[in-house]
Formats: sequence, C-alpha cells, structure tokens
Amino acid sequence: MSVDSILTNKLPLMEHFYTIQGEGAQTGRAAYFLRLGGCDVGCVWCDVKESWDANKHPQIAIETMVDWVQNSGTEMAVITGGEPLMHNLDALCKSLQQAGIETNIETSGAHPLSGTWNWICVSPKKFKAPLPSVLVQANELKVVIFNKSDFEWAQKHALLVQPNCQLFIQPEWDQREKMMPLIVDFCKENPAWRISLQTHKYLQIP
Repeated sequence: MSVDSILTNKLPLMEHFYTIQGEGAQTGRAAYFLRLGGCDVGCVWCDVKESWDANKHPQIAIETMVDWVQNSGTEMAVITGGEPLMHNLDALCKSLQQAGIETNIETSGAHPLSGTWNWICVSPKKFKAPLPSVLVQANELKVVIFNKSDFEWAQKHALLVQPNCQLFIQPEWDQREKMMPLIVDFCKENPAWRISLQTHKYLQIP
C-alpha cells in the first residue's frame, strides 16, 4: 500500500520544475513537471534512479503542487516519475483540471490507471510489462531503444494500442550514437512510427 493511500491529499515528490517538454508528441510545449517518488519497474538504464524509493521524498500537499503549477503561468502539467501510477492520482488530476491546467502523464503502464488525463504517454518497459487496460487508453506509445531486441518489443506493443495512438521510438541516451542509424532505418521501413529525441538534453535544460 502506497503512503498516499493513507495521506490522500499528499504525494511523495522528488522534484518539480517549469521547463519545455523535450520528448514525444508534446515536444516544444511549455510544461510544469511534477516528478513523483516511487518506482518498481527498475530499468537498468534509468537516469532518475534516485526516484525509486518513495520514502526518500517529502510528502507534498496537492494544493501546494497546484499552486506551483498555476503560478508558473503554464497551460500543461506533466506527471512523471519514477512510476506515477504507483499512487492514486484522482485528486491531483481533479485539482489541476479545476484550475484550468491540462493533465499529461508519462507512465510505464505497469499499474492501473488513476486520474483523468488530457494526454497519456505510455512507455512500456521489459522489466515490468504494461497492463493491457492502460495500453488501450494511451494517446502516445513511446518506446525507448536500448538494443536491437527493443524494435520487436515496440512492434508487439503497437498492436495493443488504439489505431489513433501516436507511435514514437526514442534512443536511450547513452546508446543514441549506436542505435540512431537503426532507428532511422526502422522508421523508413515502418512509417507509422516517428522518432522522438530527448531534445531537453541537447538544449541542456531540465
């Protein structure tokens, strides 16, 4: 049972910041990121492993988080992690949307969906597979390519999303030089897929 199941008005927050969305379908849009603590997926190449233990991060009131987002002037909040769906996000989404803020989530899809979302990005991981019930609600499927076997993983999950779901394939940052030629060839052979890049890392912004 997650801590927020008891403290329903609070969630463990690793960090928060106002920046530009760097990946996927919403690339280039100003967005306020709320990175929740807690993850049981365990990607070996994860670049925010410090998010994994929810108990290491302070419990922050939803009202406080909504105030931060509103005060930034943004139109969009991105809830990420860690794995944000380890927590019940109904109250957070309701409060953000009542404040006129779009709610976007970035999730592995490994836990049941909670919250009401304007945009759902599912990035399935081999370490803990996504739930079919989450995949069918995805607006965006974003598959990270670490090695050649990940292309088959991508195609497998493309069959499990709705026809209007946008398909993105993205090199794992440390493998990008090795994998990009293969990704280019893959997208040329499979034009339903588009390339996503971590543009925020190139721009050296959060």
